[in-house]
Amino acid sequence: MNSDFKISSEQVQASVAVTVFHVSGWLDAQSEGQLLETARLAHDEGARYLLIDMSGLDTLTSAGMRALQKVYQMYTPKDEQVKVAHLKLCNAPPQIYNVLGITGFLQNIKMYESLDDAVESFGGE
Repeated sequence: MNSDFKISSEQVQASVAVTVFHVSGWLDAQSEGQLLETARLAHDEGARYLLIDMSGLDTLTSAGMRALQKVYQMYTPKDEQVKVAHLKLCNAPPQIYNVLGITGFLQNIKMYESLDDAVESFGGE
């Protein structure tokens, strides 16, 4: 296992422009600030739809879940009548998926098995 947190991003075009974060390592108290800052910078630069690819994530702690919740709030427009998901997740390893399911995260944030399925789901709500 690699506790070093790494994040890279790319832009993909679906029916809307989607920013994809590829995260790896541990999303914990040491790395939550890095995720939040990267998400804030992307949002400031105009990103409105965010997909987090969790395929390289080894560990998700309570601090990491707190960071995901803050990113969700950042990307969820407060003035929309119907809350449309602007943050989605994909490719979570089984242990990460289980943690997200047990804690109730997956009730608000959709999880997809593949990056392509997740990207195609944006704008199609």
